[in-house]
Amino acid sequence: MGRLIVVSGPSGAGKGTIIDRVLERMENVKLSVSCTTREPRPGEVEGVNYYYITKEEFERRIEAGMFLEYESFFDNYYGTPVDKVHEELSKGNHIILEIDVKGGMNVKRMEPDSLLIFIAPPDLEELKRRLVGRGTETPEQIIQRTMRAEIEMQYMDQYDHVIVNDDLDKAVEEMIALISE
Repeated sequence: MGRLIVVSGPSGAGKGTIIDRVLERMENVKLSVSCTTREPRPGEVEGVNYYYITKEEFERRIEAGMFLEYESFFDNYYGTPVDKVHEELSKGNHIILEIDVKGGMNVKRMEPDSLLIFIAPPDLEELKRRLVGRGTETPEQIIQRTMRAEIEMQYMDQYDHVIVNDDLDKAVEEMIALISE
């Protein structure tokens, strides 16, 4: 049986980059693909980055209990389809959920044996610089994400491990070590 791994942290902390490098190096680790009601960003692929569904369909799935966790963020829903996660775990794969802190706390309640890892930026100024550098958010969204980061970072002590992403290679090695325990 595989292990459920929750990875959370502020937008711009480097979660996706770290996870991508871990996936390249560990065959038995898979990324859970979440459902969302937001529009795809340039380069995102259906079924790889997200399953893009309507708000109505998402709400129908909530009522049917089809999500391990879900959250509303900036007027869009995001959720983890429970059936796909359990299917991969039963195959012996470790599954990474890249989700926000509230979702992480929900998963920990529902799946107490899950491993929770928080990815933190070195500081908020570096986080803001990274968000601006991505070029995917408006100035208003950057302000919202920075404010949200301050709130999210208050949850760090509720996670099993915190990785400060001030050196990407070191952060990747730390995550691989935690998953391999």
